[in-house]
Amino acid sequence: MAYSANVLRVMIASPSDTIEARDAVETAIHGWNGANAQTKQTILQSWRWETSSVPILGGHPQSLINSQGVDESDIVFALFGSRLGSPTPDAVSGTVEEIERAIEQGKPVHLYFSTAQLPNDVDTAQLDGLRAFKSEISKRGLLGEFSNASQLEYEVWKAIEYDIANLSLGVPVLKAADRGVRFSVQPRQEREIRSYDRKGKPRYSTRHWLEITNDGGQDAEEVVFEPVGERISLHLATDGTPTTVHAGQTRLLNVVHSMGGGDPNILRIRWKENGENKDRDFHVG
Repeated sequence: MAYSANVLRVMIASPSDTIEARDAVETAIHGWNGANAQTKQTILQSWRWETSSVPILGGHPQSLINSQGVDESDIVFALFGSRLGSPTPDAVSGTVEEIERAIEQGKPVHLYFSTAQLPNDVDTAQLDGLRAFKSEISKRGLLGEFSNASQLEYEVWKAIEYDIANLSLGVPVLKAADRGVRFSVQPRQEREIRSYDRKGKPRYSTRHWLEITNDGGQDAEEVVFEPVGERISLHLATDGTPTTVHAGQTRLLNVVHSMGGGDPNILRIRWKENGENKDRDFHVG
């Protein structure tokens, strides 16, 4: 079943040593969508530079990630293991630059640091830089920690619920595309009593009419209905005066079928739309 929803992009930022943690965030996002997207009318779209960025030349790689990822995201999750990341022209690491840029733009930023056992080949310089950054950033907000993927998934889910409650998204509106004028024609008939004979038995006749509907999103102006053909058997109960058929409106047009006509019953509708003359033929018999 189709439904309208707000779509939020969630950026996953981290150095290269947190692949499992990045996957855990994405798993949490998919799980939240499955459980809540329809009822909360909100869909989360994950963004990871390695799978979501578009390869393009014209700037430093980090500046391109910033414009494609950070600037277009609504929520940012930043993860750290034992590395701070590679430096950029403007920051001590790409992840740090992404965090600072998102904070400047007023976006929710959630930082999580791994408490798992450090790898045997840990880069001590990177580790020292990470600890210094953690000490400094801890003065600017609350930090999160995780020891495994399952715990991180829970923390991400909790953060998402917090963000959804505080973003004041409102009720999404599904904007319908402007479909212009779209006519549909349905032939109808009904058997009705015309009179009674001397014995009181009813005499019947069949009344025919056309249901003409403008299913589009725009009014049809200067509308004229006319039968098509040289030997027509379809006669319309109209004086030919142009009329307006509003969007969503249905008109009933009485018709009479006569004997002897050899052409198929075709109704032509002429109208004006955005100042342009248009017409369409409908087979109605």
